[in-house]
Amino acid sequence: MFSLQNKISLVTGAGSGIGASIAETFAAAGAWVFVTDRDATAGQETVTRIRATGGDAEFISLDVTKESECEAVAQAVQGSRQRLDILVNNAGVGHVGTMLTTTGADLDRLYSINVRGVFNVTKVFLPGMVARKYGVIVNLASIGGVVGVRDRLAYCASKFAVAGLTKAMALDHALDGVRVNCICPGRVETPFVTGWLKKYSDPEKAFRDAAATQAVGRMGKPEEIAAAALYLASDESAFVTGVEFIIDGGFSAGK
Repeated sequence: MFSLQNKISLVTGAGSGIGASIAETFAAAGAWVFVTDRDATAGQETVTRIRATGGDAEFISLDVTKESECEAVAQAVQGSRQRLDILVNNAGVGHVGTMLTTTGADLDRLYSINVRGVFNVTKVFLPGMVARKYGVIVNLASIGGVVGVRDRLAYCASKFAVAGLTKAMALDHALDGVRVNCICPGRVETPFVTGWLKKYSDPEKAFRDAAATQAVGRMGKPEEIAAAALYLASDESAFVTGVEFIIDGGFSAGK
C-alpha cells in the first residue's frame, strides 16, 4: 500500500461519495486529513468514520466558491498543522443539458464550483507549497473533460477547464517541487449519481443504462477512484505530473 505517513492533506467535498472515500483512504495510509464540505453534518460523519478506524481528521466548513472562506481555511490549516502537503480538489457538481437546454446561469453555476472552486482553493495553498518546494495537487476532472459526452454541455466545458488548469499548473510549477494531476472518472456510483437516477420514471432501467455505457458493464466505485488518488498523492508517483488519469471502465477506449 502506498504510504502517506506524516503527510498533511485536505480534501474538498469530502462529505460523501468520491471525496469521502479519498479522505478515508488517505487517513488509512497515514495522512492527517482536513475534511471540508459545505454540509457540516456529512463532513463530520466522514471525520467520525476516520477516527473510528484510528485515523486523524478534522472537519472545516468550506464553500469553494467563496474566496474569503478559502482564505480562512488556509489560515486554519496553517495554525493547526503549519503546512499542507496534499490538496485534493474534489468538490464539484453536474448538470444535464445541451446548448439548447442549458442557460447562462447553469453554465455560470458549474464554472463557479467546478472551475473557480479549484482556482480559489489552490490559490491559497499553492504559495506555501512553492515556498517549501514540496506539494501535491490532485484535481477531480471527469471523462467528460477528456471526450465529449452527450447532454452534458456545461459539465464537459467545466471539466475540460479543470484538465486545462491541471496541465498549465503542472508545467508552471514542475521545478518548484509541486506536482499537479487530475483524475478523470467515468460514471461512479455515488449518492449524487444514484439520486439523479431516481428522478427518472424507471430508476432501475436508468441505472442499468448508465452502467452499460462503461465497457466493463458497471459503474465505478468511489474506493476505486480513491485508490488512484492515493497513488498520485504518494511519493511513489514522484515522476508523474500533468496527467489526466482516466478511470472509466473502458468508456473512452473506443472514442
